[in-house]
Amino acid sequence: MNLTTFGFIFAGICLNAVAQLLLKAGTNAVGAIHLTADNWFSTGIKLATQLPIIGGLSCYVISVGVWIIGLSRVDVTIAYPLLSLGYIINAIGAWYFLGEAISLQRLLAIGVIIVGVVLLTRS
Repeated sequence: MNLTTFGFIFAGICLNAVAQLLLKAGTNAVGAIHLTADNWFSTGIKLATQLPIIGGLSCYVISVGVWIIGLSRVDVTIAYPLLSLGYIINAIGAWYFLGEAISLQRLLAIGVIIVGVVLLTRS
């Protein structure tokens, strides 16, 4: 995999991770969602008008386009497992931007992911 191809794959992964963080920020602003027959429409409007949610959905759309370009240049058996880098990006982003805790067990799991990604990219 050359640097340009990795750039497309990594950009898609990063955009996907940012989308998740923005969606979470949007739901944090709304609060826990409990849908009922009476509130599903108003809840949908409330969610659809949250700027972080709009931004997150936009990141998803762009990430799909970038991902398709990257996927056209590398085997899916290489590209798809690289999506696990998103777990690392999300964990760090959730800790930094959303104040979520990262326990020792989560750090160990991230370490396992990193080892797996290194092994994968060397194959």
